[in-house]
Amino acid sequence: MNAKSDIAPNPTLDEFRKVVRSRRSVRRFTNEPVPQDVLDDCLDLAMLAPNSSNLQPWEFFVVRTPELKDRLAEACLGQNAAKTAPVLIAVVARTDTWRQHSRMALEQWPEEKLPGIVEKYYSKIAPIHYNQGPFGLLGIAKKTAGLVVGLSRPVPRGPYSINEMKVWATKSTALAAENLMLALRAHGYDSCPMEGFDEYRVRRLLSLPEKGLVTMVLAAGKRAEKGVYNRQYRFNQDELVHYL
Repeated sequence: MNAKSDIAPNPTLDEFRKVVRSRRSVRRFTNEPVPQDVLDDCLDLAMLAPNSSNLQPWEFFVVRTPELKDRLAEACLGQNAAKTAPVLIAVVARTDTWRQHSRMALEQWPEEKLPGIVEKYYSKIAPIHYNQGPFGLLGIAKKTAGLVVGLSRPVPRGPYSINEMKVWATKSTALAAENLMLALRAHGYDSCPMEGFDEYRVRRLLSLPEKGLVTMVLAAGKRAEKGVYNRQYRFNQDELVHYL
């Protein structure tokens, strides 16, 4: 790997600010399709999101087939964003791919020499850290050990259960979803992340993996006239940002 490739380019702050400030949750879209090359690029950028241990616990299910899209929009409670968007993307967190992705991390390491610490992490540490064991018993044992060891020094606190694994996977997947939304905006398209949906119906419609967690359904397309319902506002930074 060329050392120069590790040097971050100097981004244009004004252009980034335009992308962030112009991203809105759009509720109505035109029927103009999103080109395949745009979708591919946006999904590539989504997958560059930071994530826990680079285990990439996400999957994206892109729905463009009209009949399936209409049924998915119905499962999204008939929201205008879902009904009018030319493409819907189910963003799914996976709690069960860490074993496979640990192996892939070693097999697809991008440098000629695999560092020993990397091999140790994915082959020995990860299989213990993320494994909850039968009936969650290993997770309980790890939590007990963590409580004891944590009395004298800092230790990782979890994930210690299936529910904590869901939180773990969802955090990384949400970061990827944000990358996806910003990438769409940078390409001149818009999006609307939807949490209002019938997860049972979404899972059944898309034949999702048993342990896949639908983090959100993302509507994407070109912003229609009056596609944004209200002016954007946020609470005062002084209320939510704390300097210690």
